[in-house]
Amino acid sequence: MQVNVLIEHGEELVGGFPIEELCTFVMKKMNLPECTDVTVTFVSNERIHELNREYRGIDRPTDVLSFECDNVPFEDEVLDDVEEFELGDTIIATDVALAQTEEYGTTLEEEVTILTIHSLLHLCGYDHIEDDDYEIMHALEEKLMREWNESRARRVKAILFLPRSVVRGAE
Repeated sequence: MQVNVLIEHGEELVGGFPIEELCTFVMKKMNLPECTDVTVTFVSNERIHELNREYRGIDRPTDVLSFECDNVPFEDEVLDDVEEFELGDTIIATDVALAQTEEYGTTLEEEVTILTIHSLLHLCGYDHIEDDDYEIMHALEEKLMREWNESRARRVKAILFLPRSVVRGAE
């Protein structure tokens, strides 16, 4: 799986976040093929405002936009022979995400994680226009967020409890 992360705005804010790892985690959970390629770009409010106006006809900034490339394969469709499956592009407004941390009581990393998962689910064909679709997508977002947090906690715990010989180097 290929994850491209471009930070056009907010390097000092989001540069250390594990976006590639998160995207790979979500794409694997969604059973996407190994040849899947996705791009996540962090932009300014001005840039996402332009994109929102141009592609959605909404004249204001938003937190995240998703642009699907190749359609998500059907359940019985095999993509083994495909060289690359372009899932699409995720565009996140760094400053909107930062502002939402106050509104929702999250950290910036939590907010970016939520927006990334949300956008990837859109690229996988999920939507939240109808109430039933919202419930399905929201439940999946929460499940993926919980599993992501659990996987990160296990890794941190594993690092904290490494044998001394590993931490100090083989003596």
